[in-house]
Amino acid sequence: MPQIRTRFAPSPTGYLHIGGARTALFNYLFARHHGGKFILRIEDTDRERSTPEAIQAILDAMSWLGLDYDEGPFYQTERYPFYKQSVQQLLAKGKAYPCTCTPEELNAKRQLAQKEKRKPAYDGTCRPPDGVVPVLPTGKPYVVRFRSPNEGSTVVRDLIKGDVVFDNRELDDLIIARSDGTPTYNFCVVVDDIDMRITHIIRGDDHLSNTPRQIQLYDAFGYELPQFAHVPLILGTDKARLSKRHGATSVTAYRDMGYFPEAVVNYLVRLAWSHGDQEIFTREELIEKFTLDTVGKSAGVFNPEKFLWVNFHYLKSKPLSELAGEIVPFIKAKGYRIPDKKWLEKMIATLRERAKTLTELVDAAGYYLADEISLDEKAAKKFFTQDMIAPIQRLIERLSALDNFNESTVELAFTSVLEEHGLQMGNLAQPVRVALTGGTVSPGIHDVIAVLGKERALRRLQNALDYIRQLDSNR
Repeated sequence: MPQIRTRFAPSPTGYLHIGGARTALFNYLFARHHGGKFILRIEDTDRERSTPEAIQAILDAMSWLGLDYDEGPFYQTERYPFYKQSVQQLLAKGKAYPCTCTPEELNAKRQLAQKEKRKPAYDGTCRPPDGVVPVLPTGKPYVVRFRSPNEGSTVVRDLIKGDVVFDNRELDDLIIARSDGTPTYNFCVVVDDIDMRITHIIRGDDHLSNTPRQIQLYDAFGYELPQFAHVPLILGTDKARLSKRHGATSVTAYRDMGYFPEAVVNYLVRLAWSHGDQEIFTREELIEKFTLDTVGKSAGVFNPEKFLWVNFHYLKSKPLSELAGEIVPFIKAKGYRIPDKKWLEKMIATLRERAKTLTELVDAAGYYLADEISLDEKAAKKFFTQDMIAPIQRLIERLSALDNFNESTVELAFTSVLEEHGLQMGNLAQPVRVALTGGTVSPGIHDVIAVLGKERALRRLQNALDYIRQLDSNR
């Protein structure tokens, strides 16, 4: 059995979107599962829309997802001489022919077909008789068309969809080279896949309609067909094809929103593939278990809430030391200075049950990361009452006296103040919470004080006392 060889062949006309990332992932996992090779090919023949920035965005997204390829990236624009040679090969066999029909003539034929309610297909005006190898015209522009079989049918034996039959009468003579000599998409794809010895073509089922033409080109070159597997599309929750209105749809958008690459991989693979009831997989488990047998035939529905749940799972389960490193770019993006890593671990430990992404985590950590905070005025007026002056003052004294400032010693100091003033936990905790965080919601108050540290906690408590006294003097 020949070595398994798969490929991912994106067109660099924008960022790597979720559907493309899933296609890349399936090709990667299939190759890795079988000990084969995964090839990256950049289909950049659309010169107007393909940009270096878009190519780099695809490479960056694949690197972030950990989809390492064994060969490539290959660029179609660097392979034009090879395509030209392949066009000549089909012309010499009589499998292709020059067509001198002008755009105006073709447009007139299309309009007539529409008027007569026929499919607007090329009518074969320039197609030579069987067995005739035509002479290329001189002094007149021409395209090169593939001589498609016009009888019988072409069967796509799909590993996911089963056999799909196409009537050859519905497939007109495809242009394989434009009048300026540049090759067309379907031709380049086949020539590349033959040259790169691709054994399995795994792609979205929006490419299924191209497959019969490509099969005919394989036959014309006398090359054995690869195996095809067309994966169902990803739909939004409204069952429409996934688009920007369903939220961020590029891989890099989710990276910038604070999702983890493991979560993106885990969620994408489950949009069309399953292994029992298991939801969370390690990379090693995916490579071990992935086969095309359990890829579904129906479209996967992109559920943002489920995606967040998967990301939350990784946020909760990752080691704190790892999270402390991964959160740094998001802290920088908010303009905060970068704290000590060990301190970051303590901070994250108090917040990771309250956030589902790294951006949410940084947003929740604002009062930890900022030197100064702003108070929620409504909360301050409610909880900063005159009878809190004495307990807060006493708490300041107790905390100031601590040599070893940690959660345990802070809790003892806090409890002693409650007992001394005959207060319930909530009576003191909520005013202190507002003083330290600016609002009424936070992790446990002992944790907050310990993470903030002695200097900042004392300064904010003193600011709260000043605020209460100022409020009292204005009443």
